[in-house]
Amino acid sequence: MTFRFKIQLQGITKPPVWRRVVIPSEITFSMFHTIIQVAMGWYDQHLYSFSPTGYGSIPWIEEESDDDDFMAFGIRNKKTTAATDLKLSDIFKKKGQTFTYIYDFGDDWVHKITLEEIDKKNISPLPKLTGGKGTCPPEDCGGPWGYENLKEVLADKNHPEFQNMAEWLFGYDEDETIWDPNDFDLEVEKEMFDDVFEGE
Repeated sequence: MTFRFKIQLQGITKPPVWRRVVIPSEITFSMFHTIIQVAMGWYDQHLYSFSPTGYGSIPWIEEESDDDDFMAFGIRNKKTTAATDLKLSDIFKKKGQTFTYIYDFGDDWVHKITLEEIDKKNISPLPKLTGGKGTCPPEDCGGPWGYENLKEVLADKNHPEFQNMAEWLFGYDEDETIWDPNDFDLEVEKEMFDDVFEGE
């Protein structure tokens, strides 16, 4: 059995940033995290969680780690579940069900996960990327607000912050100062996605 999910980054518009994936229903939330990272274009450099509606909701599903890593955020409690111990089918039961994935507890990239379809006939063991829109924001740019600011600055070469922002994002290559938030080529992304998971 497979689940088809739409995963949309919250707080980002013009364009929105989302991905659609078809994945086996029996994989763990730890593997789901990896699939989201690859599909969205993140680099897996930060902590993450799954939960019904975000902070304060339970169950709180996270990668196993030392308690000290989470105490600063005040989010570890007796309702915490290891992402390696829970399968998607343990949580997702019906079409239209939603869940929340948070990546990077500093920038707080909140993703809304919507279960769009349950296919009981598809037993493919490999995840597939089937749709998407929008460029994934760069890591550590300050969350949705920071990303909107980055897009505004890089769209105007006369902006007082343009040079510093361009050097932070692109280095010192003066030919690389254009950020296209619409840059998403599904065929190219599908090929990259398949290269990762077909080699597992």
